[in-house]
Amino acid sequence: MKVLALALVGAVFAIPAQADEALAKKHNCLACHTVDKKLVGPSYKEIAKKYKGQNVAAQLEQKVKKGGQGVWGPVPMPPNAAVPDADIKKLVDWVLKLG
Repeated sequence: MKVLALALVGAVFAIPAQADEALAKKHNCLACHTVDKKLVGPSYKEIAKKYKGQNVAAQLEQKVKKGGQGVWGPVPMPPNAAVPDADIKKLVDWVLKLG
């Protein structure tokens, strides 16, 4: 019975992570980023580690929306103005929780 309860708790906590990874897939974020290794851009875990303990969610939301360059090297991140603000907020919150 305890094993089943622990499995259910684990499943409940995994659902938001899967949902936000699905959102990243939907908006093509995973073409340049992965959760745990550098691709074109930094991994989401690298981003979370860099900004751990900092109040930067609003700043990162704007960077995702408008694009940016220079923080992670010379390759620019293109703007994502077509992604709804609510989705950007969910994605940034998810990434920051990975750290």
